[in-house]
Formats: sequence, structure tokens, C-alpha cells
Amino acid sequence: MADCIRGVLVDAAFVVDIVRDGEKGCALGESHSFDAAILELSLPRLPGLEVLKKWRASSQDFPVLVLTGLIGWRYRVNALNAGADDYMEKPFQPEELIARVRSLVRRSHGKSHPILSHMGIEVDSTSGLVRKCGADVELTTLELRILSYLMYRPERIVSQNELMDHVYSIETVRDSNTIEVYIARLRKKLGRETIRTVRGMGYRMGN
Repeated sequence: MADCIRGVLVDAAFVVDIVRDGEKGCALGESHSFDAAILELSLPRLPGLEVLKKWRASSQDFPVLVLTGLIGWRYRVNALNAGADDYMEKPFQPEELIARVRSLVRRSHGKSHPILSHMGIEVDSTSGLVRKCGADVELTTLELRILSYLMYRPERIVSQNELMDHVYSIETVRDSNTIEVYIARLRKKLGRETIRTVRGMGYRMGN
């Protein structure tokens, strides 16, 4: 089921890491910053509800969607009271899962509208379509991930390491030079002023 969910989310341009027991999930959530987590309650070694409580106790505030086969209002209430942001029961439709995850990510950044807009650039977080001054711009999946991450944080300087953490899965071999290459490609497609380099610190959307 986890591998199936990963496939669905990767096809929707997400980067996905999987852990298969509660103890590892707890440790990963406490040591990494994720845009969102999908959590099963029935986990080996440490129940999902305890994982969630430990994440929140350690001040990890990323959105958590509980996706579980445990059906009943008491499970929902317990999960929501422990800090879950949403709750889905199995079986489920992949399209609904994708929509809920996208909504959680948007709202965690204070965005209610699915279209991100900055400096004449529009990114439709639902369809992945990108426009610059009304004209369609074709991006690769990795270019879209990088641009979307920066668009959600237009006032922030984002380091190369932070970008790599959010556009690559943990097991992927990483190369900071690759980020530089894709930033250059984005500038070529969207304009050099679109993404600024803050020397020694990282990148920021232009203003």
C-alpha cells in the first residue's frame, strides 16, 4: 500500500520518503522538515497515534494526514485531538488523496487559492501548469518542484541544502551542482530576474 501511494504521489510531482514502522517514522519526522506526512495508525513497533503525539511534542508542525483502515468517529477524534490535520479512511480514491495533500501544503503556507502568483509568474498547484505574463511555460518535474518550493516562500532565502531536502528523496544521490543547473534553466525560461542568488546563503524569488 505504501509503495502504491508513493507511485500516485510521485506521478503528481511530489517527492516521497517511506518508513515502514512507527519508531523509524518518529525518528525521521523529528530529524527532517517535511511539507506533509501521511500516517497510518496501525504501525508495528510504535502505534501511529503515539508517533503523532511525539512529533507534536517535539514541535514538529508539518501537516499530518492520517490515512488508516481504522474506521469510526473515536479514531478520528483521537487523531485530530493529537494534532492531525486531516483524516481519511481506507479504501480511498487516489485523486482525493492527492487533493487533500495539496490542500494541506497550501494552507500550511497560508495559501487558500491553488494558483501561486509572484512577479507575473503563476503556478497552478493542482495541474502543475506554469505561466509567465499569461504565456504557458513548459517545465520538467524537477524544475517545477524547485519553482513551487520557492514560490511558496517568496520572501525567504532558501539554501541549496534546503532545496535538495525538498526536491529529492532521502535515498537519492544528491549534487548541489545539479540545483545550480536547474536554477539556471528556470532563469532562462522565466527571466534572469525571477530567481536571485544571495551569495553564500541561497536563492530567493526576485521582487
